[in-house]
Order: sequence, then structure tokens, then C-alpha cells
Amino acid sequence: MYARSYITIRTGFLFCFFLEILYDVFHMVIRMRHTRAHTANRRSHHALKDPALSKDNDGTLHIRHRASLDGMYKGKSVIGDPVKKVQKKQAKAAK
Repeated sequence: MYARSYITIRTGFLFCFFLEILYDVFHMVIRMRHTRAHTANRRSHHALKDPALSKDNDGTLHIRHRASLDGMYKGKSVIGDPVKKVQKKQAKAAK
């Protein structure tokens, strides 16, 4: 009785061990070494590009889709004048 249970445990162990080996073989990832050419081709797109600059109607340069330094965007003033804001607040408070 003892010998029979030992054999079934032993064969079960071997079967599980065999399944683990099969799992490792069929699920392993083969990693190949990249050549210098492949690495260089991939890195060729990593270079920094010059920003796309545009000119306003008055001739000032700015980055596209950004307001220029004088606060203009698409011909409109999007950044208000701080002096005008203070004057407007003072006029409102004086009323």
C-alpha cells in the first residue's frame, strides 16, 4: 500500500514537472539583440525639431497656437493691459 501511494505521488510530481517545462517552452519570449543599425534607425526620430514660428499682422514672431509676447492671438488682445484694469477698478470704486 505504501509503495503504491509513493508511486502515484511520484508520477504526479513528474507529470506536474513535465507540464511546467512545457509551459516554459511554449511561453518563453525570445529576445534578440538589436543591431547598431536598428538602434540608430529608431533613434533617428528622437532629434529635437525647431519650433514652428508664425508672423502676426504687425510682424512679431510667435509660436503657433500661442499668444505673442504683446498679448495678441488671431488679431485679438487676449491678455489685458494691467494698467487699464487698475484704472477700471478705481473708476468703479469711485462711483
